[in-house]
Amino acid sequence: MIPGATAASFLLVVLLGAMSPGPDFVVVTRSSLTGGRRAGIAAGVGIALGVFAWVVAIALGVAAVLTASAVAFTVVKLVGAAYLVFLGVKAWLAVRRGEYRDLGGDDREPLKAAAAFRQGLFTNLLNPKVAVYFLALLPQFLPADGSTLQTLELAAIATAGTVLWFVTLAVVVGALKKVFRDARVRRGLDAVLGSLLVALGLKVAAETA
Repeated sequence: MIPGATAASFLLVVLLGAMSPGPDFVVVTRSSLTGGRRAGIAAGVGIALGVFAWVVAIALGVAAVLTASAVAFTVVKLVGAAYLVFLGVKAWLAVRRGEYRDLGGDDREPLKAAAAFRQGLFTNLLNPKVAVYFLALLPQFLPADGSTLQTLELAAIATAGTVLWFVTLAVVVGALKKVFRDARVRRGLDAVLGSLLVALGLKVAAETA
């Protein structure tokens, strides 16, 4: 078992990492704005599941193989970057179509929770930087003879911390959704968040392991 103090320290580091601005933050924020609190929470759960999958992959040695292979790393990175750009372009297209109306959010069908979950999951799974991050982080909290079970314990803690932060974010943004009912505000937010997603996609594509 992971000692309580170690588990608490690891949870704090995971929370701080989750809070840092990045693709996950933008996806949850936009999901909350376009689909409400439920969609935002679903996106956050998808991201957390992606974190769990990466840590399990590390426990099984899969992530180490990925980060050691320049070709595999580049393929996953470029696919992930393309996905972020795709989400950003979708937001831009919504702005161009102008499908907004005052006092009722917008005329588009709200983002479904299942679609938001997929966006969160794919955004995280297709970012090999997450694997690199946890490959560097986990050894700092595992004993020298750490077992697979202990790694899975940390995976559960990382998942719980990620869910905690992004559910909080989704609830806060969802609660503020009424503030963004004005059509011009919604259109401006889609333009900004779409631009951020495209910029993050290009940033991911340009990064190295």
